[in-house]
Amino acid sequence: MKSKYFLLTMLIIFSLLLNACQQGAAPAETQPPAQAETKTLKVGVLGPFTGPSARVGEEFKDSVTMAFDAIDWTVGDYKIEVVWIDGESDPEKATRAYEAAITRDKIDVGFLNWDASEVIVVMDLAARYKIPHFMAMGTSDLVDEKYHSDPMYKYWVGKGWPTPSKLTIAYVNALEEAIANGQWQVSAKRVILYGNDDEWSRGFTKAIGAQLADAGWEIVGEEYMPIGETDFYPVLTRMKSMDTPLIAGTMDDAAGFGAFIKQSREVGLESLIVADGLGWVGEWYEMTGDASNYVIDQIPGWTTEKAIAFRDAFTERWGIEPSPSSAGLAYDEANFFIKILQEAYKEYGKLDSDTLYKFGNEKVMTGQVTYTDGILMKEYKFTPESAPDFVVGPDNFTFPVIQYMSGVGKTIWPAAMRETDIQIPGYANK
Repeated sequence: MKSKYFLLTMLIIFSLLLNACQQGAAPAETQPPAQAETKTLKVGVLGPFTGPSARVGEEFKDSVTMAFDAIDWTVGDYKIEVVWIDGESDPEKATRAYEAAITRDKIDVGFLNWDASEVIVVMDLAARYKIPHFMAMGTSDLVDEKYHSDPMYKYWVGKGWPTPSKLTIAYVNALEEAIANGQWQVSAKRVILYGNDDEWSRGFTKAIGAQLADAGWEIVGEEYMPIGETDFYPVLTRMKSMDTPLIAGTMDDAAGFGAFIKQSREVGLESLIVADGLGWVGEWYEMTGDASNYVIDQIPGWTTEKAIAFRDAFTERWGIEPSPSSAGLAYDEANFFIKILQEAYKEYGKLDSDTLYKFGNEKVMTGQVTYTDGILMKEYKFTPESAPDFVVGPDNFTFPVIQYMSGVGKTIWPAAMRETDIQIPGYANK
């Protein structure tokens, strides 16, 4: 009897427990779906966020932010996370910061850069760690030579600024045209080259110097100054004593460049000045004043409705005036980069170092994927023949030659884009 009561009791308990479990469980179709795994693509943006070119870095950061804001920092099922890598315009510091971004922050892909001197060493890191890096603006002949020297450098996927010689010829053409047309009376074609003592400036002067020499100009001197220097009176006094109708060069350092131009007139330098990149920051005129009158530069302008709309939106949001060559070009290239991410996601269904390297070399560098919705250029395009540079030309990447007067730059070359004729100050007619 005890066994029967025990068995009956156990059956009752089991039945009650089973019923409770059935009541507590929701039907299968009402169970909440499992949460999808969060995917993140880490993008390392290299720029001069501190140091002598920090103003450019500020425009980089603001432009990239505006571009990614427009897509809610999302591509497919990936959230984009940016790691800002401060190169500080210093190759050694840039190397340490970039390697930390790879090993500590675990970036999947790199984007942008400003200083050419950083590129030579950072290219090795991209190759060693197999991190594709898109559209770094730092450029010189050495970058191109390194790119073609070994297949491992294909991780440096497309430069954001063509090698200097592809752009400097525009200056020579503009000046020679002015001489041929009788707008510039030059008795002796003598020129001094100048710049910062870095890879970019020396690449620029090497290119324009060779092209000027081919056009019959005698290079009578070269002057190079360290980045960060702001006292140029001694070197400018020396340049004045050489009495040339032309000086031609470039500088990375916005504050230094402004001081150089201002001091050139203070010491009475009576030369026509090619100052490539003077307008790389929006406040260039505040730094130079009318000392910049007659200065020749090569820079795109806010010439389209889209470009003007971007400029105004940028100024309203960030409170600073952008430069086309810094903010404008960074914005276009950020949007091209976004297109690359979107197309690579469609192609492979995932975004990582391997898929972006493959897509970059197979589709972008072959010219199959281009960008035609920019605010500055008609089309950003690479081809096997142009690599690692953009295709340069009127319908692709091009910078017009402009001349500054009273804080306004107007195009003087090419003829199809000309807004005004070149003006030669009387003291430069030697």
